[in-house]
Amino acid sequence: MGIGKHIASDTFTIGGHQWAIYFYPDGKNPEDNSTYVSVFIALASEGTDVRALFELTLVDQSGKGKHKVHSHFDRSLESGPYTLKYRGSMWGYKRFFRRALLETSDYLKDDCLKINCTVGVVRSTIDCSSLHTIQVPDPDIGAHFGMLLENMEASDIIFNVAGEKFHAHKLVMAARSPVFRTEIVYKQDGNEQEIVVNDMEPEVFKAMLHFIYRDALVEEELEATSTSSSTPRISDTMTAKLLSAADRYDLTRLRRLCESHLCKDISVNSVAQILALADRYHAAELKSVCLSFAAENLAAVMQSDDFEYLKENCPSLQSELLKTVAGCEDDCSSGGGKSRSVWAQLSDGGDTNGRRVRQRT
Repeated sequence: MGIGKHIASDTFTIGGHQWAIYFYPDGKNPEDNSTYVSVFIALASEGTDVRALFELTLVDQSGKGKHKVHSHFDRSLESGPYTLKYRGSMWGYKRFFRRALLETSDYLKDDCLKINCTVGVVRSTIDCSSLHTIQVPDPDIGAHFGMLLENMEASDIIFNVAGEKFHAHKLVMAARSPVFRTEIVYKQDGNEQEIVVNDMEPEVFKAMLHFIYRDALVEEELEATSTSSSTPRISDTMTAKLLSAADRYDLTRLRRLCESHLCKDISVNSVAQILALADRYHAAELKSVCLSFAAENLAAVMQSDDFEYLKENCPSLQSELLKTVAGCEDDCSSGGGKSRSVWAQLSDGGDTNGRRVRQRT
């Protein structure tokens, strides 16, 4: 074949990289003048600084088991691995075996050689995560604090809500709510152990206390109050009352959870109620969703029972709704004539039949 010319094996995959054996019948080194055959292992895929250990075995095909082995594996890990810098990098032997001896040896049979190759890829610590994982338990701090609340262990403050008393811990309440922190740390008498909470139902305070300690809501209770026929108005649901409590005590995450629940209840008939609640309790995300929904379904929303209340009691929301409709008009081209007509009626104080509506004083 000529010096420097090789026969390549099929590629094989080890350690996420492809490899190939290159056999040089006339040698790789011109200085040896074809005295030796050369054998190399080559990195046949993309890679950077791939560290590996190699073993090349020239198989004795006579059955005597006198194989010729060249190995890295009997060396220490520190000195053993060879680093292949890039695709095409090779490791091997320029003087693997004397050619004249090989041609008359038991390694050659029917003009064929058999070479076994073992490759051990040394993974770095960065790669280790893909091989081994350690399961971490779910966070349980909420459960621990919840037990503290249920057992009333070491409680040092009492909240009196409509005559019902709730034991709690000053540090927990102060850490969770800046409003409670102000009441407990700065305003409360050092000897005072009880705070009276006005304008809140005991079950609402209990649910809020559950959230403060566990950072979660009782989903079943929220679902029950949102679908109960005895509380048809959105403002009477536990979720709406908790939204009020979240606003009162500056519980940002509780407010967002309530917004998420109320968002699922938005419809043509309920959007006016929910929009009013969102505006009153500074629920910005929920308010934005309500305005967009009302703007996209304005004709139907104006027919709802609660829309007249919204117009008479929340004039600022009507103005914001007009701006949202204007934005929708710019973005949406479908149904333009009808929507513009409804917008004009809303801005002029007309009803959906085109009649003027006299504003009450």
